[in-house]
Amino acid sequence: METNRSIEFFDRQFRRQIDAREFELNPFEQLALPHLSGMVLDFGSGLGNLAIAAARSGCSVVALDASSTAIEHIRDVAAHDALPVTAAVADLGTYRIVDRFDSVVSIGLLMFLDCPTAWRQLEQIKDCVRPGGVAALNVLVAGTSYMDMFAPEGHCLFRPDDVLARFDGWQVLVDTRQDFPAPGGTTKSFMTIVARNSGCTDGSTPPC
Repeated sequence: METNRSIEFFDRQFRRQIDAREFELNPFEQLALPHLSGMVLDFGSGLGNLAIAAARSGCSVVALDASSTAIEHIRDVAAHDALPVTAAVADLGTYRIVDRFDSVVSIGLLMFLDCPTAWRQLEQIKDCVRPGGVAALNVLVAGTSYMDMFAPEGHCLFRPDDVLARFDGWQVLVDTRQDFPAPGGTTKSFMTIVARNSGCTDGSTPPC
């Protein structure tokens, strides 16, 4: 499950962003947004900037996050602006996705789970994407040296080749690697992938 240390870290960050009215999409959300359509699941929505932007562009969004601060903010914005967003607090390490979606996005979440849990939830994300739909994923990868937000027992730094292997048979639309400077001369190394489910509508494998 997500560790209390990680949740507390982001609760503080979200409160600061709300107070400062910092609601801009981050670079990973900007990459994902043009690919989202239809029914969208934002799995680890954070403050909801992407969920709200997707709703404003015509999507219907389910936003899930472990931060009650973030979910309360999303609900307030959705109610004020009459946006089609449903937001709920959830333990995303144990959450079971029961519906299927046209687009599923998980930006900056899975690295806060232990590796077996992170891989299991990634498979869930893929399984709930309808044929022709897209999954958009952003994770920290090996090479990251800024670790202050992690609890030692609960995180996973991915190998990019391992992530790509999980999308074998999908059409990869975006595959980017980006490094960002972090406090103390450290680095955050990210991978962002957007992939289309090339499966058949009847559940069989291509060619359909």
